[in-house]
Amino acid sequence: MLKFATSIRDSLQKYKTTQIAYVFDCFNIIVNIYMLSAAQSREEESQESSTDGSLLRAVPRNVVQSIRAFRVTDLQSEAMRLGQHFLYAHSAQATTRQQVLAAIAESFHVPKHFGKNYDALSECLTSMVHKAGEQPGFVVVLEQLPNTPKFDKEARENLLDVFRDAADYWGEKKVAFRVFFSFQ
Repeated sequence: MLKFATSIRDSLQKYKTTQIAYVFDCFNIIVNIYMLSAAQSREEESQESSTDGSLLRAVPRNVVQSIRAFRVTDLQSEAMRLGQHFLYAHSAQATTRQQVLAAIAESFHVPKHFGKNYDALSECLTSMVHKAGEQPGFVVVLEQLPNTPKFDKEARENLLDVFRDAADYWGEKKVAFRVFFSFQ
């Protein structure tokens, strides 16, 4: 930055003193705006780190992962503390893709016109919610996804891909979207 300022000063020496002062004033304003912007950005990152609390501090903001050692009640409490939406679906009774999607639709209170397919679920998790206004973030729990012949590994991965796509969608909008899942 200093070299840049020096080269401007040297090249402007042929101009009147007032013009040089004006250019440097403009340059100083630009530098100050940049510095304030950088400081504000660092402050926002710091606030995000501190508001993530101890439970989710090591969890990326936009992720789909196994629930592992997390307890559902702790995730719900953390979502409330952060002021984020908590979405929970328990699908232990489901054995097919349609039943899993129906359990999610019922739990998430999606509109009646929900088509009970992956595209409709994706629409409900992304653009439809985005159109409702600014969102504070999401903690989603998909508990006891079935392991049956009609909802096999491929079906589970397809479902989780919908949530991964939603996490990417919200990540682009700088909104946290964390999904935790477990299998039967």
